[in-house]
Amino acid sequence: MNSIEIEVWLVEDDDDVRQTLLQTLQLSDIKARGFARAEQALQALGQGAPVVLLSDVRLPGMDGLALLQNVQQQDPELPVLLLTGHGDIPMAVTAMRLGAQDFFEKPYEPEQLLRSLHRAMDRRALVLENRLLRQRLAEKNNAGLLLGHDPQIEQLRRQIDNIADTSASVLILGETGTGKEMVARSLHQGSGRKGHFVAVNCTALPESIFESEMFGAEAGAFTGVTKRRLGKVEHADGGTLFLDEIEGMPLNLQAKMLRVLQESALERLGGNKLIPVDARLVAATKVDLKAAGEAGLFRPDLYYRLNVITLTLPPLRERRADIPLLFLHFVEQAKGQYNRDVPPPGDGLLQGLVSRDWPGNVRELRHHAEQYVLGVLTEPGSGQNLSLPLQLARMEQQLINNAMVRAGGNVALAAERLGIPRKTLYDKLAKYK
Repeated sequence: MNSIEIEVWLVEDDDDVRQTLLQTLQLSDIKARGFARAEQALQALGQGAPVVLLSDVRLPGMDGLALLQNVQQQDPELPVLLLTGHGDIPMAVTAMRLGAQDFFEKPYEPEQLLRSLHRAMDRRALVLENRLLRQRLAEKNNAGLLLGHDPQIEQLRRQIDNIADTSASVLILGETGTGKEMVARSLHQGSGRKGHFVAVNCTALPESIFESEMFGAEAGAFTGVTKRRLGKVEHADGGTLFLDEIEGMPLNLQAKMLRVLQESALERLGGNKLIPVDARLVAATKVDLKAAGEAGLFRPDLYYRLNVITLTLPPLRERRADIPLLFLHFVEQAKGQYNRDVPPPGDGLLQGLVSRDWPGNVRELRHHAEQYVLGVLTEPGSGQNLSLPLQLARMEQQLINNAMVRAGGNVALAAERLGIPRKTLYDKLAKYK
């Protein structure tokens, strides 16, 4: 279920067909509204409306293609799906080039239409959530929200909203790649603190320089230090100190960190003066710190000082329904980052992604999205647990899709480059919709 409820607006001039299709959508738990004319839907459509348009092409007055073009001018990110009983491949290509999300020729398979609508609704929700995210950033509110509609993620967002503006220490638990730093940044963004967000990976700092890096050093504290140096903790004064992989902090320095937390002050290396520090501490770990304390690998008193509030991040395999939404989000990010325009991933690709276990979690999924945009990986994960014929069909679909994009929708040119007859390509385009 989307956190932003998306409605399907159906434009169909045949009253019987419109009522039947509206009933089909409502029986599938899709909130829907019908219009007999395109002009009516366009007039009712506001900027940023949480809707997806499903329109017949052949309409009195403004037709479906004209409706598509008007919507593209008003809101290019609003998905439009087209239906026709008189369509052909050239019309489909024209519609897709104009920006249609999908195209269905009557009679169509209801299951395919519903799948495409759900995908379009997810994309619309993603667009609107991103807009809300940017708006909240501009307002300096908590904008570091985690994408997804899984109940665990929705609960996590509520927890972040509830505790962000407090000074309580937070311990974030989660596997590698689940987004622990994103949660820490969300807490900082929602805290209202004006100081820096300072992130430290405790396992990446060599023990020989850990103390000076964290707590700073006075001039002459050791060889090479010719002037006073501020450490990470002091740099986070007035802001947030994020200690990632805190289980890697040397035991002898954990006592010093505990003292900083208890006294809200620190001593620089080589100094004897207490420096007041007001930094909100957020720590993250992928291990059981309580068990580590019992094993003598982590100070129990530091664990209890950190563990005022605990946030737990679910692994990606426990929120599979969010995978398509996340992947589409990362694809859009990568398209902007690498200045690439690629076709949207199809159902086969997305289903393949959902079937994977993702040991690297969200970070690994983002990496696959970047590979998809760069053309290095055309169908990540789609070959797992699938029959050979289905794998071959998905590969063929992707090759045809790429050829049509490179040929600018010219079927004859795409067929020539693929080395197949034009009639064969028409048949396959119809087969793969």
